[in-house]
Amino acid sequence: MKHVDPDFYLNDDVVDIAKKLLGKYLFTKIDNKITGGMIVETEAYKAFTDKASHAYLGKKTKRNEQMFNMGGIAYVYICYGIHALLNVVTNKKDIPDGVLIRAIEPKFGIETMLERRNKLYCDRTLAAGPGSLTKALGITKKINGTSYTSNIIWIEDRNIIISKKNIHHSTRVGVEYAKEDAKLKWRFRIKKNEWTSIAK
Repeated sequence: MKHVDPDFYLNDDVVDIAKKLLGKYLFTKIDNKITGGMIVETEAYKAFTDKASHAYLGKKTKRNEQMFNMGGIAYVYICYGIHALLNVVTNKKDIPDGVLIRAIEPKFGIETMLERRNKLYCDRTLAAGPGSLTKALGITKKINGTSYTSNIIWIEDRNIIISKKNIHHSTRVGVEYAKEDAKLKWRFRIKKNEWTSIAK
């Protein structure tokens, strides 16, 4: 097991981190069951200036307070009152950048993931889309604030480098309210990977 170096998360370029997370391996150990896979889709959210960010203009609330922590912390919030969504907090303390993890390619604990998702077969829908991903990995709001070097949730570097030419850039999902920032192509997917969300 080789955890991603903690300094990786302190990079002040959240877009760069969102790209470099592609090919890394995300794991959880919930109820003594390890599940995980390769990150294949992410979205970047930049502090202060990004209208799509929960921390736009530096607004700090009970909901988003973990975003103001030092990079390398899990920020989990509930979307639509139903889905837990998983983010990687980046940058230095009090600069609340973050990366939403949107999809993984399932690799470990697939039977457990199928049970959690009430599915019979392992296909794209198992862990593509941020709500499906968290359910498959057993992630709930309880993980909010947990370090990515813990034994509950962690990210490993398995020396997989996704080249620039193999990264697809597109606009983020569900951020139409962000006006001109909704046009930013800060959603990143590994090209030709069958485990990402449906392309647009």
